[in-house]
Formats: sequence, structure tokens, C-alpha cells
Amino acid sequence: MPKSIEIEIQVNIEKSDSLLVFLNDNAEFKLETHQIDEYFTPAHRDFITVRPVAEWLRLRDSNGSYFFTYKNWHYEGEKSFYCDEYETKITDLDQLKKTFKALNFRSLITVDKTRKIWLYKDFEIAMDSVKGLGEFVEIEYKGEDQDVNPKEVTERMIQFLKGVDCGKIMINYMGYPYLLLFPKEAKYKEV
Repeated sequence: MPKSIEIEIQVNIEKSDSLLVFLNDNAEFKLETHQIDEYFTPAHRDFITVRPVAEWLRLRDSNGSYFFTYKNWHYEGEKSFYCDEYETKITDLDQLKKTFKALNFRSLITVDKTRKIWLYKDFEIAMDSVKGLGEFVEIEYKGEDQDVNPKEVTERMIQFLKGVDCGKIMINYMGYPYLLLFPKEAKYKEV
């Protein structure tokens, strides 16, 4: 996929120990990181007035490395299989926050998580512990194939989890900021 397209799933699984054993035996451990993600919206186009929320503007502090990210999710009903993602590393998080304030962007929510990341074949697999939400698994496609079908890749991710015997798998199409902002609207679907 082009670098501006991201295909990923975010799930709760019943048996995280099964996945952890598999990853430790078969995947390449990359890192553990503490990420603080602050989400913003411009005043002239409030992202959270639309359901499902499709756009997210994020500033990330990942162990002292800073990133600016904009995502625009493509939904089919309440399901999304990929998004346009534009991300760049930044050097001064505080200056960008001051710029946002000057441009009348407001902070929506902060997501605080610890993430452990492995690489397995075409997948980056993250085990996330999210403050206020709990434990999740996020799988992102990292393959080189430019012509993949997002739905097919998503299905491969789900089949991978089933093959590792993760038990019940509940997919979340909304993302961590949405779950924290609107817990009563949280929707999970068993796959």
C-alpha cells in the first residue's frame, strides 16, 4: 500500500496469553513504548459532530519522539477497513500545541497507553494497555504489495488471530479516542 494508506484492526481478545506465546516464539519483538496521544479538532470543522467519526488529528509523544498525524477513515456503514494517513515526525511538540491554540484548534482527549510491538510476516502486532479502557490488540498491514484489498487484508488479520487460538475476538471500528470520548456509544462486533 502507498505510505498514505493504513490498514489495521483493533480488537479485544479472550486469550491474550495464547497470542503472547505465539509472538514470543515466532515474531520479531521490536520495542515497548509509552505513548501519549492528544487528539484535536479545528473550530471551523468539528470532527466529532459526525458519526461515525472519520477524521482524527493527533499529536503523539512516544518515549520522547514526537509525531503529527491526520487520519481520514473510509467507512462502509459502521465498518472501516482502512484510512488515509499522513504522519510526520516533529521536533517541538509544545510549539505545535501553541500553534494549534493560536489557530483555534481544541484538545478533545488524551489517550495514554503502553504498547508492545512485534513484526510477523506482513503484520505489525501491538499489544496495548490503554488507561481507562483496558487491553487491546492492534494489527497493522506493513507489506510491500501496493495492490492489496483492505477487506481481504483485514480478513487475513482476523484469520491469523483465530489460528493462534485467541478465543473470542471482538473488533472495534471506532478507535481509542472515540471509546474514551463516547463510552456509551462503544460498539464491538464478534468476528
